[in-house]
Amino acid sequence: MRNLARHLYSAAGVTLMETLIALALTGIVSLAIFKTYITQHQHYIAQDDITTVQQNARACIDEMTRQIRMAGFKLPTGLNALRATNTNPDTLAIIYRADTTQAVLAATMASNAADMVCVGSVAGFVVGQWAYIFEPDSGGGEFFIITGINTGSKQISHAAMSKAYRKDAIVLVIAWTQYYIDKTDPSHPNLMVRTATGGAQVYAENISDLQFQYRLNNGAVVDVPPLVADVREVLIAVTGRSQQTDAETAGHPYRYRTYTSSVNVRNMTS
Repeated sequence: MRNLARHLYSAAGVTLMETLIALALTGIVSLAIFKTYITQHQHYIAQDDITTVQQNARACIDEMTRQIRMAGFKLPTGLNALRATNTNPDTLAIIYRADTTQAVLAATMASNAADMVCVGSVAGFVVGQWAYIFEPDSGGGEFFIITGINTGSKQISHAAMSKAYRKDAIVLVIAWTQYYIDKTDPSHPNLMVRTATGGAQVYAENISDLQFQYRLNNGAVVDVPPLVADVREVLIAVTGRSQQTDAETAGHPYRYRTYTSSVNVRNMTS
């Protein structure tokens, strides 16, 4: 009997105090693990957000670099290759000849709204396309939208222009691309690209700033070039903004990254 009593005593269960201590320790360990997981998850989200910012900003720079390198390509005299606006964020329009399509007026237009009768084929032009007409001797010209093409009679229709152009005026296809920041929704700024034919479209989201500067022949760097023909280099700065807010940074809820580049302009001559 005594042996049985001693056996039962040695096999006694866990006390209430021991259970509470074990639960408390388990809770502390679980809380530490959960907090570590939350911290690591937040860091992962932040890093993924920064990666997206980097990709967007670099894609913007690559796109603008490609267009700026084309600025001025085979443009007629008097047509500026760049149209810079110091709007902070800045705006830049890039102009160059898109292809070899061109036509020459066979006769002076009867009026500023009359169809253009051309020499040679007009099959390379497209309805809805922006084109540029100019008079080689005077250098004056303007952009217009093609509203109709008659390949048989070699005529180009259009809306009314500023004047009736003379015989031998030249019609070209010109590419016109503009970049600017749309902050209509301040919480969601976007880099916009506007073309002569396609209107404005979002190129990259969460781009908060765009700055251009221009290095001239004499080495000076300006915000807006007094003479576009003097520009030899375009300096680009693109600032991307995180999509997620950063609660740890007081007064600056978003993370920002700025990337810079420069482009030599070789198609423009003084």
